[in-house]
Amino acid sequence: MRIHTGEKPHLCSTCGKRFTQRGQLKSHMRIHTGEKPHSCSACGKRFTQKSQLKSHMRIHTGEKPHLCSTCGKRFTQGGQLKSHMRIHTGEKPHSCSACGKRFTQKSQLKSHMQIHTGEKPHSCSTCGKRFTQKSQLKSHMRIHTGEKPHSCSTCGKRFSLKQILNRHMRIHTGEKPHSCSTCGKRFTQKGHLKSHMRIHAGEKPHSCSTCGKRFSMKHILNRHMRIHTGEKPHCCSTCGKRFHVKSNLKTHMQIHTGEKPHSCSTCGKRFSLKQILNRHMRIHTGEKPHSCRTCGKQFSLKQILNMHMRIHTGEKHIVAAPV
Repeated sequence: MRIHTGEKPHLCSTCGKRFTQRGQLKSHMRIHTGEKPHSCSACGKRFTQKSQLKSHMRIHTGEKPHLCSTCGKRFTQGGQLKSHMRIHTGEKPHSCSACGKRFTQKSQLKSHMQIHTGEKPHSCSTCGKRFTQKSQLKSHMRIHTGEKPHSCSTCGKRFSLKQILNRHMRIHTGEKPHSCSTCGKRFTQKGHLKSHMRIHAGEKPHSCSTCGKRFSMKHILNRHMRIHTGEKPHCCSTCGKRFHVKSNLKTHMQIHTGEKPHSCSTCGKRFSLKQILNRHMRIHTGEKPHSCRTCGKQFSLKQILNMHMRIHTGEKHIVAAPV
């Protein structure tokens, strides 16, 4: 009858909370006393209430009695099923008092609130870095342990984070989910799209500290800096010649391999470099882009223009006599 009347005659003398049944009050009092009379026979963990022990035992038995009628997923506890059902219903009962953002689970709201408070309760015991969420700390710890639990099913490469594996998989699938709204070019990663957008915006946030030249991307600045430092990290394994840029090494290797990937569409002649093919094409097109500033005569190659200029300067090209 107390269900209908709302009567709760049993009062907790410590906190004032009221209960309909004496047994409920007895169980509640263990919160204040710290008593845990119910013990797990498998692992020894103790609980204040028998219902808590019953739920805990499902960890050992693997029992999942609570079934989602929509997708068939099973859960050990009724509360887990209740939270899960919000995925299907779209219900978000937990609201942030600071920004109004809504969440399906109370734990999600609790984690979100740390954005506003700046609280980072989880600390790395190795380097001291702090995190808002325990899962972030767990992922961070793999930097120190070297653990890579996520494996690529195609090539076997391993990764510390699931999101890095997901990005890697696009190499195999060819998926490029991030599209440029201006030119339509697609990218595997959001960061690549962000860098690409600077081409359209003309934005160049990365500046050379030596000469002041600006660049749209950090890796282009890093390459440029080698001009000032003289660093040549890319080495030819055949002759030992070194290069600032990897693409220059790749082009150089064609000298050793004899590879000529660039073919003339008119006569079929092949070339090792694209710029040599471009110069060759002027034979067929008759194009003469290099002009003499003195007499206006046109030339197909810059070196022919340079030789021609000696007519005007009076410079005589000296050829060394044979020894």
